[in-house]
Amino acid sequence: MMELSLTPARHLDKFIEDHLLPDTPFRRRVKKAVNDICSFLKERCFQGAPHRVRVSKVVKGGSSGKGTALRGRSDADLVVFLSELRSFQEQLDRRGEFIGEIRRQLEAFQRETGVQFEIQGSRWEKPRALSFVFRSPELDDKVEFDVLPAFDVLRLWPAGPELHIHEGYRPDPQIYVKLINECTRLGKEGEFSPCFTELQRAFLRQRPTKLKSLIRLVKHWYQLSKEQLGKPLPQQYALELLTVYAWERGCKETCFSTAEGFRTVLELVVGYRQLCIYWTKYYDSENLVIVQYLIRQLKQPRPVILDPADPTGNVAGGGGWQRLAQEAAAWLSYPCFKNWDGSPVGSWDIALQGESEDSWTCAIL
Repeated sequence: MMELSLTPARHLDKFIEDHLLPDTPFRRRVKKAVNDICSFLKERCFQGAPHRVRVSKVVKGGSSGKGTALRGRSDADLVVFLSELRSFQEQLDRRGEFIGEIRRQLEAFQRETGVQFEIQGSRWEKPRALSFVFRSPELDDKVEFDVLPAFDVLRLWPAGPELHIHEGYRPDPQIYVKLINECTRLGKEGEFSPCFTELQRAFLRQRPTKLKSLIRLVKHWYQLSKEQLGKPLPQQYALELLTVYAWERGCKETCFSTAEGFRTVLELVVGYRQLCIYWTKYYDSENLVIVQYLIRQLKQPRPVILDPADPTGNVAGGGGWQRLAQEAAAWLSYPCFKNWDGSPVGSWDIALQGESEDSWTCAIL
C-alpha cells in the first residue's frame, strides 16, 4: 500500500478509491455481521432476564452507521433502546445491569453457535458500553462493536408519534432542556450522547459522497498518527466534525480539491487553540435555557467542538491536541500537499468561529 505521505496531491482521490473505500464484499460481510448481532439483541438477548425487558429498537452508529467506514476496518456502535429506561437517571443507574445481561447472553450464544466473540474488558467500574470483536466463518475481517443501552428520549419524551428523522427534523426543545438540566445536576455532560445516535448518524449520512471520502482520508491520517504517537489523542469523532466544518465554511461544493480540503483540516488541527465550533441544526436557538447553556459551553477553554446532536458534549475535550498539531504541522510539507510543479497546495479560506466573544454570542442569538 503506497504511503499516504508520499502520494502526490493530484493522486489523493485515487488513493482513497484504491485503499480506503470499502469494497463490495467487505461491505456485504460487515452488513451481515451487524444484522446478525442486531437480530440477536432484538430477538433473544433478554429472553431469560429476571424481569421482562423489551428492546424497542437497535440503532447502528459508528463508521458503519454514518457511511464513513474504512476498508478492512469497521466499527459499529449499536445503541439498544430499552423500554424499561424512561429517564436519563435510569439509564445511568441501570445500564450496568443490562450490559451484564448482554454479556451473559453473548457468551451463551457463542457456546451454542461457535460464532467467535472477543469480549473486551473495561477499565471502568461502571462502563457505558459492552465492547467486543465479532468474527464468523463468512467474515475474514473482524468487526469491532460497542453495545450501549440507552433511553429512547427522542421517541418517549415528551410522548409523541413514531420518530421520523427527515432533513428538516428538529427535536422538541424540551428534550434538550431536560438533558441540560439532568447533565448539570448529575455532572455528567456528554454522558447521554448515545440517546441521540440517530441525529449524529443523520448529520453525516446526508453529506455529499466526496465529503465522506475526505472524512475517510482524515480518519486514515488520524489512525496513522495514532500508531506513531500513541495515546492520548483527541477523539476521532472530533476530526470527523472538524472536516465537516472545514467543508461547510470553506467550500460547500460537491466537487472540490481533496488535497485542499485535507490541507485545510490539518491547518485547523495546527490552530486548535482557536477552535470554537458548534451547529444549531437540532438545537432550538430561541429557547432561553438552551441559548444560555450554549454560551456557557462556548466559554470553555479552546478547543471547543460541540456534538451537533448533544450540546452537553464537547468532543474536543481531553488531551492530545498539541501532539496531534505537531504531527499535522510536519505533514504539511509532505508530497501529498505539493502540486505537480512542487508548489504547496492551497487551502480553503476559513474565518474561525470564536475569534471574539461577540462573534459567537451574536451567532447564537
